[in-house]
Amino acid sequence: MKKIVLSCAVVLALSLASCKNNNANAEQAAAAVEQVAANVVASGTYTAEPSSVIEWVGKKPTGQHTGTISLKSGSLTVDNGNITGDFTIDMNSITVTDITEADGKLDLEAHLKGTGKEDGADHFFNVKTYPTGTFKLTSFDGTNVTGDLTLKGKTKTISFPATLTIADGEVTLESKPFEINRVDFGVNYASKSVFGDLKDKFINDEIELVVKVKAKK
Repeated sequence: MKKIVLSCAVVLALSLASCKNNNANAEQAAAAVEQVAANVVASGTYTAEPSSVIEWVGKKPTGQHTGTISLKSGSLTVDNGNITGDFTIDMNSITVTDITEADGKLDLEAHLKGTGKEDGADHFFNVKTYPTGTFKLTSFDGTNVTGDLTLKGKTKTISFPATLTIADGEVTLESKPFEINRVDFGVNYASKSVFGDLKDKFINDEIELVVKVKAKK
């Protein structure tokens, strides 16, 4: 089917070019062939690779922490140049990358997951109740990804700048740094916008994210 479509596109382009003695028409026909060829080759569903990751930065007045979250599963679908996708985020995979175990890495990870013995389960992401999050990619306009992010049972439409490339049966999607407001998803712990008496003991509502997804057919 791909060969048939491509062949038809080539015949159409050559016909247009030969019937109209006009360089502009010939260039437009060639561009049409190239676009059709690219869409045909790229079309299909791509499965996210295990190396796909979300990098995060959480900040407060006295410093910041960095880390990663992995995908549990995910796929991207390319259909005639349109990009959609569904991803499941493994909230149990929350990892802190800027400190060691001696500096409290495991305790902070448990705190973020809500699994620490002295932590309220719902302080941050409460992974026992909400072990996964989701992101449903609804569109990509060439510059920005738009989709519905669900965390802790709350859904919000977000957009962020990203680069998407398709080559050799692989899709690579990498965002520029962007922010989400954790309070939108019920992550209220030490939020100055929720609790008014924290002075400088608050944690910023904004979490910075970078999305890096690789997917193959």
